[in-house]
Amino acid sequence: MAMRDEAEALSEARASRPYPAPLNEGRSRNMRANRRANTKPEVRLRAALHALGYRFRKDFVVKISDVRVRPDIVFTRRKVAVFVDGCFWHVCPEHGRQPTINEWYWAPKLRRNMERDQRANELLSGAGWTVLRIWEHESVDSSVERVASSLDDRTCV
Repeated sequence: MAMRDEAEALSEARASRPYPAPLNEGRSRNMRANRRANTKPEVRLRAALHALGYRFRKDFVVKISDVRVRPDIVFTRRKVAVFVDGCFWHVCPEHGRQPTINEWYWAPKLRRNMERDQRANELLSGAGWTVLRIWEHESVDSSVERVASSLDDRTCV
């Protein structure tokens, strides 16, 4: 009987709030510090590209039909969209891991992130864009090389 009461209490707690309660203040502070844009890996890549003379838009909204996609770095003339993805948030095959605490919340959220990324890739590719996904753990040098290579492959329209 106690197991059923615990399950009901957990179910009610989930229904009463869309987010899990923070484990402690430190974890809560860490989660609040996460950014959508201007992450350290993204800023490092932008600085390296800019130092080499590349000019681009940052956090630029690309509208395809009635859908808005927001790559981190956009080369509009060459139609190259660059996303700098965090290993946890985008489930990196090398460093991503399934959460063990509050998995009822995190597993579907991470799955939705992956599905959104796939939809964005398909929409942009279908509209003639080159899409680059760079993981946060990749070196700046190799990332710059990938971006430069894709820009050289694209002719200006």
